[in-house]
Amino acid sequence: MTNYNWAIAGTGEIAQQFALGFHEEHSTLYAVCSRNQETAKHFATEYNIPHAYGNYEELLHDEQVDIVYVAVPNRFHFDYIKKALEAGKHVLCEKAITLNLAELETLMALAEAKSLILQEAMTIFNMPLYQQLTAIATSGRLGKLKMIQAPFGSYKEPDPTNRFFNPDLAGGSLLDIGTYAVSFATRFMSEAPTVIASQMQPFSTGVDEQSITILQNPVGEMAAVTLSFQAKMPKIGIVAYEKGYITVPEYPRGDKAEIVFTDGSKEVIESGSTGQALNYEIATMIATIEGAQNQSLVWTHQATAIMDQMQQAWAAKKN
Repeated sequence: MTNYNWAIAGTGEIAQQFALGFHEEHSTLYAVCSRNQETAKHFATEYNIPHAYGNYEELLHDEQVDIVYVAVPNRFHFDYIKKALEAGKHVLCEKAITLNLAELETLMALAEAKSLILQEAMTIFNMPLYQQLTAIATSGRLGKLKMIQAPFGSYKEPDPTNRFFNPDLAGGSLLDIGTYAVSFATRFMSEAPTVIASQMQPFSTGVDEQSITILQNPVGEMAAVTLSFQAKMPKIGIVAYEKGYITVPEYPRGDKAEIVFTDGSKEVIESGSTGQALNYEIATMIATIEGAQNQSLVWTHQATAIMDQMQQAWAAKKN
């Protein structure tokens, strides 16, 4: 198997997590870039990365770079992905992969035209636990899916300048914590849903501070997505079927779930490790490039489409 050289674009918190835990048998953490050369050098030294670049273009000109991990603020994802694909690099991009569905479809078409792999770094699509839960759900043991609850509340200091509340950086709860909640819902639904109701409360900068959204698909499966940036809520995902329900504590990086059947019996499912969440994304990326796993952006596409619908609904209400 080929050894792949990875480069990190960005030096923020998620980039630090990625570098700190980076471990994949056929991968090397080869380079990092930042808008500031000294910042890149400091990051490279701290995480033992051999190459540091002070701008993105220099990194992309390095022919030794095979895969770019895009970890810059949401607002810049489209441009960074596009430039990397045009330079012949595979791309793994942090969530939310794009700001809307049109951007995603443009980049998917470019990746296909270049015979490159583009994936979203969404833990829910990669954690081994969800593969087991999907297998159980599709086996028929639980009957038909009825309802999903996907809450996510996180208290953020109300600073208009930070990325969480800054509209210039595509802030707001939906494009941050909302990506997990929407992805959790679409991971279990048998058909793509649409937004049937959505209400948003804006922060002073205009971005969404909190929201409640109801989803429904053509076969009657429903989901409630509740988000807040000013109130913590337990990240417990609930997937309710006719014959029982599944609960997934800390569902964004879940490695344990419980099934409660209608007769009161229970079953615990454990798979994977929360601490290896980002490495599962790396492994999936390599397997896809090698052709050992089919590239699938089905869930990413559905989640982005739903977020697009929510944003359009909020915009219509404002007008």
